[in-house]
Amino acid sequence: MEQEKIQIPASMISAVFGSYDENVKKIQKEYDVTVINRGDDILISGENTNVKKAIQVINSLINIVKSGQTIEEQNINYIITEVNEKHSEDIDKLNSDIICMTVNGRTLRPKTLGQKHYIDSIKNNTVIFGIGPAGTGKTYLAMAMAITAFKNGEVNRIILTRPAIEAGENLGFLPGDLQQKVDPYLRPLYDALYEIMGSGIYAWQDS
Repeated sequence: MEQEKIQIPASMISAVFGSYDENVKKIQKEYDVTVINRGDDILISGENTNVKKAIQVINSLINIVKSGQTIEEQNINYIITEVNEKHSEDIDKLNSDIICMTVNGRTLRPKTLGQKHYIDSIKNNTVIFGIGPAGTGKTYLAMAMAITAFKNGEVNRIILTRPAIEAGENLGFLPGDLQQKVDPYLRPLYDALYEIMGSGIYAWQDS
């Protein structure tokens, strides 16, 4: 049995521990350790290797809070996975990599090492093909990078294109004008554009 101590400002304890200590409970269950808060100190007790891993997870959570972000369940699950696979040193790089700000002032950062590799590839290459499961941020991050390049004067326009994959009926038979026909296919792009730059900032043009 080993016990180690981490110091953390008392003002950050509730954010790191989570509502009803749910973050800490997940760490305790994952590594079979005991985590106790005493003032500005966090005491972690358990088997040596597990204590080390729990400390790495907690330190990553502390860095997330320090960067002004809110800890979500997704963050904890991902950090635990990366710590178990011995990639903990790369996790903290995510917090320092800011893509841009949304119109509401929210900071956009890569949430996974895969996303960081994706945006780094966009920065360093002319053409990038993003391949992966739905919901992994491919479209949103590409839009964020395009808008950042536009704001920085690196490009003078953003052209939105998307293949129309039909589900049982031809695009030409859908109701409405051309814009209404393609809107469903471009909606994810519009959503990202509006969230980052605000609505009413584009002009429709047939081509």
